[in-house]
Amino acid sequence: MRVFIACLGTETNTFSPLPTGWDTFRETMLFHGDATQHEPMLFSEPLHVWRREAEARGWEVVESVAAFAQPAGLCVRSVYESLRDELLNDLEQAMPVDIALINMHGAMVAEGYLDCEGDLLKRVRALVGPNKVVGGELDLHCSITGQMVQAADALVTFKEYPHIDAPQRAKELFDLCADAAAGKVKPVMARYDCRMINTWRTPFEPTRSFVDKLQSLEGKDGILSISFAHGFPWGDVPEASAKILVVRDGDEAKAAALAEQLGKEVWEMREATAMPPRDMDEVLEEAAGHNKGPVVIADTSDNAGGGAPSDSTYLLGAALEKGLTGIVSGLYWDPTAVRFCEEAGEGATLDLRIGGKVGKASGMPLDLRVTVKRILHDAKQTFGTSTNLLGTAVWLQTDGDIDLVLNTNRTQVFHPDAFTQLGIDLSSKRMVFVKSSQHFYAGFNPIAEAVLYCATPGAIAPHYGAIPFKVFTDPYWPKVENPFA
Repeated sequence: MRVFIACLGTETNTFSPLPTGWDTFRETMLFHGDATQHEPMLFSEPLHVWRREAEARGWEVVESVAAFAQPAGLCVRSVYESLRDELLNDLEQAMPVDIALINMHGAMVAEGYLDCEGDLLKRVRALVGPNKVVGGELDLHCSITGQMVQAADALVTFKEYPHIDAPQRAKELFDLCADAAAGKVKPVMARYDCRMINTWRTPFEPTRSFVDKLQSLEGKDGILSISFAHGFPWGDVPEASAKILVVRDGDEAKAAALAEQLGKEVWEMREATAMPPRDMDEVLEEAAGHNKGPVVIADTSDNAGGGAPSDSTYLLGAALEKGLTGIVSGLYWDPTAVRFCEEAGEGATLDLRIGGKVGKASGMPLDLRVTVKRILHDAKQTFGTSTNLLGTAVWLQTDGDIDLVLNTNRTQVFHPDAFTQLGIDLSSKRMVFVKSSQHFYAGFNPIAEAVLYCATPGAIAPHYGAIPFKVFTDPYWPKVENPFA
């Protein structure tokens, strides 16, 4: 067997003013055929799995581009087309192939392309022909479109949020596609539109039990894979709502019936899984009532992983106004402030303007007297079994035992080592503010007295019924009470 592997993706916030261009890909992840020769990252890790599985079987592997960009606004058209065409040219040179495996996100939008994954898969299918196997791995915050389903033999999304299962899903997809290539199974796909825009945090009930149920059904009665695609709320595309996708061996009608059954279960859980946004005053008051610490507070609306700038100071400013102390807060994307700190050097004390630089969603900056405690170049943080690049990270300390971490690579907080690698002792703090929506949870929950979610003002505030969609025009809950009427 000859297996082609590649990655191309990003999560596009179509409301974000930040363009996604070459620098964002280079800063996040960009390899030209050699990703598996480097340390695994979240979106290159599936390629490591695919290579390992193929070579264990004695199969030949052809590796192409592996490109992923930190979520932001629309991808520049020429950048998307260049990366897409590099992948397609590599595939054409590799022909014939038996299996083509592409790791994508599922919510990538470029100028002129509302469905980048559908466009890519359609072109991959045209090259390999109708009788070869095409498989795709997707983030669960994806839009599973008709074009994607038509072009691929099998699509598999992450099942967990936080996304700690990328390698397991890569193995699931590989095994499925290997069996298809060997003629052991004939995968067909069916999807069901849940007509919902929401966020489902998989560690919490009832979503936890629902995900467990999906996995328990796989491998029985011809069911090869089941994915719950949550959708990406801030992607204004025609098929934005959550979907259930069932991959079955050879019976599309049965796949469609199961997808509908499971989709209706998601609908019945809607009130139980809705997490009403909590404002800053309410969350900070609750956090202040704890006395062990640290209380971890997610600044959900300024999450770079959803295309936000990651430089707002709303939550920190509110805490300072209340006189709260013993706080760690980050990661603030502020390359300008980082440069000033580097100029001043470790140990320096200076007046520094922090955050509030990118746009309206950033709010106002804070002017603070800070001491530069540590500067760390080429900083990294852990995410599951992969790593995430922070660029240069700076630990600042200001009055009130308040520590801030600024960095030069725009990214969300995944793990406590984003802070501890600089020398910060989180156990000594009352509160930790993390710019993240949910991916922080696996790393921080074990060390937290409590985990709270705060709907600060910002670019991705979780008010799902009020998102100003223009392209997505279908009725959906919670904007309407019954979108099926």
